[in-house]
Amino acid sequence: MADEKDNRPPHKGLKKGLYVIPTLFTAANVAMGYLAVLSSIRGFSVSASNPELAASYFNGAGLAIGLAILFDTVDGRIARATRTATEIGVQFDSLADVLTFGIAPTALIYAWAIAPAFAEGSFGHNLGVFLLFMFLMCGAFRLARFNLQATRPVKLIEGATKVDKKAFIGLPIPPAGGLLAALVHFAPAPFSSYGPVPAHYYTYALMGLVGVLSILMVSTIRYTSMKTAGKGPQGMFLVLAIAGAAMAVWLYSQYALLAIAGLYVGHGVIWWLLRSLFSKGKTEEAETSS
Repeated sequence: MADEKDNRPPHKGLKKGLYVIPTLFTAANVAMGYLAVLSSIRGFSVSASNPELAASYFNGAGLAIGLAILFDTVDGRIARATRTATEIGVQFDSLADVLTFGIAPTALIYAWAIAPAFAEGSFGHNLGVFLLFMFLMCGAFRLARFNLQATRPVKLIEGATKVDKKAFIGLPIPPAGGLLAALVHFAPAPFSSYGPVPAHYYTYALMGLVGVLSILMVSTIRYTSMKTAGKGPQGMFLVLAIAGAAMAVWLYSQYALLAIAGLYVGHGVIWWLLRSLFSKGKTEEAETSS
């Protein structure tokens, strides 16, 4: 019996313990979403009587969603680095994302903008509720498609025989929810504090953004996954870029977080437009030469 114990692989218990680490970060992701929902409810309850206190609650909810993006990024990288990624971990992470980047941002936007700006039952209120629901549904569909591609590396669509690990198909839900949270962090005061007419204009513009984000999530536009970033000679530049971004967030978080979220959401659209223009130009050139 003693010989059998000595022949067991070393550090087996440590290997099992590594599987817990990504789960802990995913649990922290869920906690941030939960706190963001509670802060949104608390902010709405005092938005009419105390706008300044409401702004602090809304700002806390936005920051919680932003912090959840960090946890969501770290848990995946730890799972890949330690080779502890599991199928149940993928499903748990997606369920966490539905809460933190689907339900929490929609609750925050409703409490921060739509409900204070429009009376319940009005056209603006109903339109806002519908668009927020579409945002949640598109985000859930985006996660379901991602899970299917991750767990079934087969020919899912015509012409695509493998999953491109360098890019996401469609806007991921974390940056979509993160952009909405960054807007709240940039101007956390409830929309009712701007007056009825400006509040209506601002809310309709926000609804347009929610609609665009919903379409981008279910589109086929490619977004960089950053999974291969840092490999090779570009690693030093990545470290410097992260350090610079962290310093900017620390000093000017309202502007830096909004800029980072906006750049990520916009870069996929810009690349798609450039690819479309170049491919169209090559096609016309080929037709002319023939």
